[in-house]
Amino acid sequence: MPTETAVARPASTILLLRDRGGIEVFMMVRHYQIEFASGALVFPGGSVDAGDQDIVGTPELYDNRNGLDPAALKFRIAAIRETFEESGILLARPRGSDALVTAPRADEISQAHRTALCEGKTSFAQIVADNGLVLALDQLEHYAHWITPVVMPKRFDTHFFIAKAPPEQVGVHDGKESTDSIWVSPREALEGGESGRFKLPFPTTRNLIKLGKQPGVDAALEDARRSPVVTVMPEVSKDGDRRLLRIPADAGYDGELFDVSGGV
Repeated sequence: MPTETAVARPASTILLLRDRGGIEVFMMVRHYQIEFASGALVFPGGSVDAGDQDIVGTPELYDNRNGLDPAALKFRIAAIRETFEESGILLARPRGSDALVTAPRADEISQAHRTALCEGKTSFAQIVADNGLVLALDQLEHYAHWITPVVMPKRFDTHFFIAKAPPEQVGVHDGKESTDSIWVSPREALEGGESGRFKLPFPTTRNLIKLGKQPGVDAALEDARRSPVVTVMPEVSKDGDRRLLRIPADAGYDGELFDVSGGV
């Protein structure tokens, strides 16, 4: 009897980058009791929620100099909100300023409001408005778009963005959804996945390999600006005992067919 396909939940994630003799990216270890990707090393992010859509309707709270449509805006707003919730890193500017908020100011806002936000006692829109901020959506470059295969019981429609990390904002995990955080080079993260030090989801691995081809943050951002994003929804198949995933050849990754028999 056919089973109903789960609806893919809209979600966003950010690859926050800095140069330290090469690219480093901010990553977090998800709590082992989290239902999705438990214990995995991932980029900060999560589901788009109703509050993100509310902010879309309040244009004074974000920078839309790139003229994005409402559908695109909500994914970027969610990416910045989730990053703040999970790490305390805040991609925003004081209203009327061209500079991003300083690390001390971001820490002050985090200390005052992050716990209440995570507990649902305040809204991100309220925090942004009360602190005279404008979300720096223009700092995000669209990097990838992955949709969970239709055969999976829990599915996400996830847009990946990359951005240069605000100066001196180093980030810290919340101890709830994530239990550790690290600035790591793509090479080190991938080597950790191969050795068993890290558990890397399949899309995370592909995006780390893609990122690792760039010599620095500015090059990665420029590559994202000029490269079209091809939607990836892996097709699952079997070949004997092998479990295979096929992705579009023109998506810009390191192959088209992957043997994931050992897990992803």
